[in-house]
Amino acid sequence: MLLDKLSQIKARFEEVSQKIIDPEIISDRKRYKDLNIEYTNLQKIVNKTAEYEELLSNIENAKEILSEESDPEMKEMAKMELSDLEPMVEPMEEELKILLIPKDPNDSKNVVLEISSGTGGDEAALFAGDLFKMYQRYCEKKGLRFEVTSTNEGAMGGYKEAIATISGEDAYGLLKYEAGVHRVQRVPKTESQGRIHTSAATVAIMPEAEEFEVEIEDKDIIKEITNASGPGGQSVNTTYSAVKLTHKPTGIRVSMQDEKSQHKNLEKAMKILRARIFKLEMEKRKAASDSLRRSMVGSGDRSEKIRTYNFPQSRVTDHRINLTLYNLDAILGGEVDQVIEPLRIAENAEKLKEGFSG
Repeated sequence: MLLDKLSQIKARFEEVSQKIIDPEIISDRKRYKDLNIEYTNLQKIVNKTAEYEELLSNIENAKEILSEESDPEMKEMAKMELSDLEPMVEPMEEELKILLIPKDPNDSKNVVLEISSGTGGDEAALFAGDLFKMYQRYCEKKGLRFEVTSTNEGAMGGYKEAIATISGEDAYGLLKYEAGVHRVQRVPKTESQGRIHTSAATVAIMPEAEEFEVEIEDKDIIKEITNASGPGGQSVNTTYSAVKLTHKPTGIRVSMQDEKSQHKNLEKAMKILRARIFKLEMEKRKAASDSLRRSMVGSGDRSEKIRTYNFPQSRVTDHRINLTLYNLDAILGGEVDQVIEPLRIAENAEKLKEGFSG
């Protein structure tokens, strides 16, 4: 019963409201942050519940007038009110059911975005550059902050690898569907005979991890400090500012040389290292979960081909939900919501089917 579930949510909201002002909990950074996220999510449900209860109450009052009132004018007004209010019940209940779907606790986190060119050589690097610009424009439209962290340019333009941090409300919740292999079909600039080539780039979307969420011990890191190098390996500055980190337990490696300051490069490298380790832990948990493996929008695994961008037909196809749109220029121009929204709706519908019995 929906009202029973909403009643439990209200009780939990009251409990969390008390906990977040408890000095003992405030001193525990992780617990305090988790409870604040829960408070924000519960507050949305509680506010919508108040609207829903008011709607039901108004319907009940109108029904009472119809059954008890003798004045024809009052009855007519009650009838009109009912005809306005009753169609609002079902959409509001669906909205509440979606709000009741447990949120991914990482949705509110900032994001580390990594795009790497795949098969296709120079053309793949150009495509990786197109994707990087697409997400930059998307973030501008959504009011998210897009900060370039590191780039490794391709020989003919674009990027062999590009990394950015994205911050703002629900950054990971918006972008998590973008992780995987993106494929492009087009005539490369280098192709003299007009043949269509297929190239690919990999997009990794990693929730940014706090220091207290991923503890990295000094003994587990091999740290190398070198001169920053440019194309062809020549030194681009005379100070030892480039940082290379290797995390021994996982074998994860991070290189950072974009900043002139060794301290800033180390700070950025540690942020990326934490995000990669956190992502690795998430993938392990996902692999152990049958329900997540069955999810229709996929796991966002790097090896999973998720989308094709076909230039001759101006077509974008998302293979996870068989969505095809003939609006390639707008999507590459930052209107990625045209694909993300259907993916979110599809995932919510799947979760409702699996987990809600109202």
